[in-house]
Amino acid sequence: MSIRFDDRVAIVTGAGGGLGRHYALELARRGARVVVNDLGGDRSGQGSSDAALAVVEEIRAAGGTAMANGGNVADYEQMADMVARARSEWGGVHILINNAGVLRDKTFAKMEPADFAFVVQVHLLGSAYATKACWETFREQNYGRVLMTSSSSGLFGNFGQANYGAAKMGVLGLARTLHLEGAKNDIRVNTIAPTAGTRMTEGLFPGDMFDAFAPEKVVPPALFLVSQDAPSGQIVGAGAGVAQASYITLTPGVALTGDDLSPEGVARQWAAIADRGGEIVPGSGAEQAMLIGRTLQGG
Repeated sequence: MSIRFDDRVAIVTGAGGGLGRHYALELARRGARVVVNDLGGDRSGQGSSDAALAVVEEIRAAGGTAMANGGNVADYEQMADMVARARSEWGGVHILINNAGVLRDKTFAKMEPADFAFVVQVHLLGSAYATKACWETFREQNYGRVLMTSSSSGLFGNFGQANYGAAKMGVLGLARTLHLEGAKNDIRVNTIAPTAGTRMTEGLFPGDMFDAFAPEKVVPPALFLVSQDAPSGQIVGAGAGVAQASYITLTPGVALTGDDLSPEGVARQWAAIADRGGEIVPGSGAEQAMLIGRTLQGG
């Protein structure tokens, strides 16, 4: 079965280079009309460029259909205008890939509050604003596909990336909630945690590893996750041609009573509390309370 995007309109943020460019090119090659969004600039968010227009020209040269957009994802009105233009030109929006991002890495001790706020604004608020701008259209159509971009730094932590890690874990929480809220309107929301050699990560990989983690190798799982038959609520790691599934799990825990209902009791019971036997993958936050109930009942 061939995965196609004919008659679909896709928005890709941060698509002037790296992963976003490859997403946009392949979506267009498979039939989508693509809004190539890119504010322009380096990985710290400084400067400007015509990167989005260059990708549009690539798509058009290959026979595809695309428009450039220079909107800032951290400005909701600019995102709303981007969606309005796409709807006016092409009648709707069906796919959103939230890919735009910046880095301002420093240890937490040396990080300025402004750098923390800026990274959270672009990654977390930017993903929320772009998605919000599309959300009512998705609901009206009873169809939408959203791909959020998290990171191993958010899922597992990474030295020197407190701002980036916090933003990327926030993106995951956003995605999990929108997966639940969008289900009745066939809006499927997934999260990808890519590892790729791009302008964002240049200098972080040794030369040979940079080539092995070429961004185009992340495209197959990304496009599957925005396809018509995509799952929803999934967390997928991707890099160097490897696709992985990631899960947030919860152990049954221990019912603390008597003297054990104390900090000392938690210390005594810690091994049993952390025992992963019988752990679950909750489908929503409510399942934590449900599991607590079962543990209290001894089952």
